[in-house]
Amino acid sequence: MLKKFLVGTFVLLGVVGRVFAQAPAQNRADLEKERAEIQKQIEDVRRSLDETHKNKRETLGQLALLQRRLHLRESAIRNINDQINVIQGDMNESWRDILKLRAELDTLRIQYAQSIVFAYKNRSSYDFLNFIFSSTSFNDALHRIEYLKSYRAYREERAANISKTQALLQSKIDGLKVTRAEKDDALKKQSKERQTLEVEKREKDAVVTQLQGQEKELRKQMAVKQRQDAKLEGAITAAINRARREAMKEAARKNASDAKAASDARAAAVAANKTSARPSEEGAAPATLDVVKNSSKTVFSSDADIHLTGDFIRNKGKLPWPVTGTVSMSFGRHEYIKGIWHDNAGVTIDVQPGAAVKAVFEGEVQAIFNVGDVQAVMIRHGQYFTTYSNLGTVSVTKGEHVGTGQIIGRVGGEMATPQLEFVLSDAQGRNQDPERWLRR
Repeated sequence: MLKKFLVGTFVLLGVVGRVFAQAPAQNRADLEKERAEIQKQIEDVRRSLDETHKNKRETLGQLALLQRRLHLRESAIRNINDQINVIQGDMNESWRDILKLRAELDTLRIQYAQSIVFAYKNRSSYDFLNFIFSSTSFNDALHRIEYLKSYRAYREERAANISKTQALLQSKIDGLKVTRAEKDDALKKQSKERQTLEVEKREKDAVVTQLQGQEKELRKQMAVKQRQDAKLEGAITAAINRARREAMKEAARKNASDAKAASDARAAAVAANKTSARPSEEGAAPATLDVVKNSSKTVFSSDADIHLTGDFIRNKGKLPWPVTGTVSMSFGRHEYIKGIWHDNAGVTIDVQPGAAVKAVFEGEVQAIFNVGDVQAVMIRHGQYFTTYSNLGTVSVTKGEHVGTGQIIGRVGGEMATPQLEFVLSDAQGRNQDPERWLRR
């Protein structure tokens, strides 16, 4: 019977040890960090809206800010929902641990009670002495003495194990209370965010109503922006095509030079050996020409360009913002009010007049060109291009190598609403969503 008790105890000790060793792998810290970032963006939008309110006139930029704030508010609510799910998961896990510990505690108590009853029935010293002296040999007597010592240690360990399990159970119950309080707090935040969202929706609807009364003027404003954007896109396309042609010519020159050097080396080898080329060698020339022909079609394929392209791609989602401000118009096609659409080639960022514009990654200044009465700088990062438009002043030159975060110019200060137009394109001239590349 004692042996059964000892085996059962060792098994339970292993189970309790595993419970103690368990560490919940939750991601609350990341969710809280994300929530703080969303709140920071909402605060940035609020400051930009305060600036637009000074004009005492509703604009499409103001509407874009209100729409962006709604999206951010919805993101904040989703973030809180995720936090609630994580907290609920913690609570469920705690409940499972509590039920498991209670079952283990009941088992420990039953077995400890059985051991006490057994000890009581065999409490006589005579019984223990008789147990020892009935040994068949001296070694057998020693084994029986060790067995009795193990039994005593087992009872002491069982009592300590019960105390430890009780303490762990109480700790889990206390932790569950704290987690419940956290969930209640998250639910209150969620309710508050939903109320704020409704208020902001009404504010946006009011601005939409007022803007609809200015539809003619707004269409005129949008037409001006679309013309400006068309000029910018045309200039970007021309600059990328020019860069492609230059790269292809350079590749062709390099390949032709390499082919000539290889041909001269073969001719020198033939002359030195005073032998004629074998048919297989004579057939190599057309193959070399094919390589040159095919290579001339590749673009930005030098070792430096390939390395820079790889670095640029690896930093997707981590690139610094080119300027401090608030996105008023996102990438792609959007309907700002019914019937007024705009397809943005990049992102439009509202900034302070004269704001410093910085390169988002290292590269070479590919082009500097005018777009109406403002300037734009294009930087090539291997097979990618970033363009910074609406600059009043430029502080770099064509062909210059720039580093990440280097100031390349300042936003023009003559605009009613100073803005930076930031466009990100690939070597085929396809525009990318800059916000997917920039640090969130």
